[in-house]
Parts: sequence; C-alpha cells; structure tokens
Amino acid sequence: MTADELHALAARLAGEAVSAPETVRGGGNNRLYRVEGAGGAFALKHYPADPADARARYEREFGGLRFLWEQGVRCVPQPLGLEAGSGVALYAWIDGRPVGAASAADIEALADFARRLHALREAPGAETLPDAREAVGSRAELHAQLAARLTRLAGPAAGHPALAALLRDISAEAGMRRNGTPEASLPRARQTLSPSDFGFHNAIRTPGGLAFVDFEYFGWDDPVKLVADVLWHPGMALDEGQRQKFYEGVAEVYGVDADFKGRFERDAPLYGLRWALIVLNEFLPGIWERRVAAGQPDDRQAALERQLAKAAGLLDRVRRNAVLA
Repeated sequence: MTADELHALAARLAGEAVSAPETVRGGGNNRLYRVEGAGGAFALKHYPADPADARARYEREFGGLRFLWEQGVRCVPQPLGLEAGSGVALYAWIDGRPVGAASAADIEALADFARRLHALREAPGAETLPDAREAVGSRAELHAQLAARLTRLAGPAAGHPALAALLRDISAEAGMRRNGTPEASLPRARQTLSPSDFGFHNAIRTPGGLAFVDFEYFGWDDPVKLVADVLWHPGMALDEGQRQKFYEGVAEVYGVDADFKGRFERDAPLYGLRWALIVLNEFLPGIWERRVAAGQPDDRQAALERQLAKAAGLLDRVRRNAVLA
C-alpha cells in the first residue's frame, strides 16, 4: 500500500480530512501511525500482508476491542473504523509512554485487568468471540504445539549447529514432562478471555493509569496459559516478588476452578519451553522479511544470537522449575 493510499484510507475511516500518517512504531507484525483530524489524533494500524493470518489478526483485534468497549472497558484503544480486506484499522489515539520499570501498583493493574476480562465471560457477545490465537484446550494440545514448533525450526537448524543443539535440549525436556493420563478439552466454562500477548510490553502508562494495547490474538483460552505467558514472556523481566504477586492476584479468581492450581503446576514449565521456541522464530524463513516490512531494522546475525541466548535462559529456568522464582 502506497503512502497516498494509506492517507486516503485513513481519511475514509475517520470520516474527515486527516494529516498524512506519521510512523510511530514499526513492530514485528504491524506498523502504527498517528494521524491528526479536526477532533484530535487517531492511531492507524497497518498489518502487513501475510496470507496466513493478517486478516484474522486485524479483524480479531478490532472485534475484541469493540466487545470490550461495549462492556464499558476504557483502558484499551477505542475502535473507530475497519475496512474489510485492507489490513488497516483506525483507533482513538492514547497519549502515554512505555511502562518502564514496573511498580507494585502496575502489577496490581495487570492482575486487575485479567480479573476484569474473566468477569466478562458471560457478558452479551462473549459467546461469539473466537478462541485466542494458538489457544490451548488440553495438555495434549500443548504438547502438539511444542512438537509443531520444533518441526518448523528443524529446517533452519540444519545450518545452525547452536540452534540444533538447543532444540535437542528443549525436545528432551518436553519429553520428560510428557506424563499423566489423557484429558478432555477444557470446557468453555473454565476458560477465560485473554489478550494472548499480555503484559507491560503491550501497555502504555497514561495519567489515568495503565492502558492495554495490541489485541491481535484476543479470545478464549485456558487461564493457565494467560498466567504462564505473563510469567515467562521475555519482554516482561519480572523479579520473583512481582511474579508471585501477579500469580496470587489472579489465582484467587481462577482458583474457583478446583483444577487450576494443579494444571498450573503441571503445565507452566511447558509454557516456558513454548516461549523458548517462540523466541527462536527469528530463524524461520520469512520472519525476517516480515520484520523489515514492519519497519524494524536490525542486524540479523545479532538478532539471532540474542534470541538463542533468550531461549537458553528460558530453558534453564524450566530445568530449575523456576516458574515463580
């Protein structure tokens, strides 16, 4: 999409003349622009073409945020316009800055938002929301996702001895944790609504408190996955006390499910392995091209070395069972 086409689309979605889109951020999966209209600023989000999931991502995000606004949730972007097939959506602009070092109040705000999402499970329209992207309904499904990620990385590993060695270690650790009897898929009544990429890396500090952004993967999921993802996400950098505080802040809500704590203790390490594989996605064909298309410049070899180090660190935590430590 050319700059002129993007500008024209922004004006159509805003319903008024707007300034030329100004690049604010080029992320791994999308580009964010700021445009100015007579009534104020808008956030224009463009999801680069990806036949696999681009349309699903922007429609899922817009639909999820529309649902939240209908339920009175205001600490998220207000969805304003979406043009089907364009890969572009318009939202109200939120003024703020990166969260930075998290305080105890920030951890509580994170837990409170998760609790609010859980309380909306029975709200009108919740039943029509999709499953979160890569939702996990059972331990067997989680192991299947691990196996699929290992398989995808096998090709690139043929030319990267360090990657191949790390994948062997991750696979061995996953194999040692494959135990127990098969279980049925988690029923909807025991699931929660989840951003599925939840944490301070997708939040903004505003004068009114934290605002949460990026709902491209929003939907129904296992609350164990939501909690584990926060605790393992390499972009969170929580210390032991912060991890414990967040866990305690949400376990009191999810704990109404008598099996929650048992599933968390059993499956949280597997999510650590899942995150180790996620950070290795940089080795996959096409991922680097997507990063470049989204405007994220970097030295590729340096990026690969960083991701190897992150994955190795996550594996070490799993081996030590240091989910909360």
